[in-house]
Amino acid sequence: MSERPFAFVRTNEREGKPRSRGVTEIRGPYYTPMGRRYLEDLLETMGEYVDSLKFAGGSFALMPGAALRAIVDLAHRHAVLVSTGGFIERILGQGREAIDRYVRTCTDLGFDIIEISSGFITIPTDDWLRLVDTVQRAGLKAKPEVGIQFGAGGASAVEALATEGTRDVGWAIHQAKRFLDAGAYMIMIESEGITEQVKVWRTDAAARIIQALGLEQVMFEAADPDVFGWYVKNYGPEVNLFVDHSQIVQLECLRSGLWGTQSLWGRVLTYKG
Repeated sequence: MSERPFAFVRTNEREGKPRSRGVTEIRGPYYTPMGRRYLEDLLETMGEYVDSLKFAGGSFALMPGAALRAIVDLAHRHAVLVSTGGFIERILGQGREAIDRYVRTCTDLGFDIIEISSGFITIPTDDWLRLVDTVQRAGLKAKPEVGIQFGAGGASAVEALATEGTRDVGWAIHQAKRFLDAGAYMIMIESEGITEQVKVWRTDAAARIIQALGLEQVMFEAADPDVFGWYVKNYGPEVNLFVDHSQIVQLECLRSGLWGTQSLWGRVLTYKG
């Protein structure tokens, strides 16, 4: 990024890209459209603070190839990795051949990360590990998503998820450790059941996950200002977060200590001794 005219205003020191802490992933097209021109405006102004772009809901499957490649290429010019999101669980029902073709197509299009989720399906952990291996052998980064909520994904209603029940946090941690041992790039933590679509936040679940896995190896879904504000307040500006593309400015203002809500104003600090 070129020199900022207001660089004299003191902000928290941030790692340059590629970062291992304080990573921000933004949602691409799903709830709102996103094309090359919109993304270009976003990255020209805030690209220094965006580490990866995640498609949601398999939205890339509906896009013309030229438009999709333009988005991927633009992201790469700004040192932004591109993730598929958890669409692979939609492909799994079509069998091994479809999985192999999906991974090849993602590779050909320039995707960097394939997220491997199972929010709507149940899959044995060993099979999940085989998917991690398939992705990594293709030269892409495998990013498994774990969580505690059955039926997570697609903005399901609180009442619908409550009837599904939740998993034990310890089991999610056990799975995440196996994925990391297998070389997974990072673990995405599903927000539903923890801070999304619940009547009471399961802050204990987030604490246990961080205690067991550390901050660098996990990324929390936090596409709500109250949620990402809570993570920054409790775990500092170097927590890895996934937010909507419309929230990148607000999140970075919190991380940098530049601005904040009443509970965060002037309280988010770093010290590089």
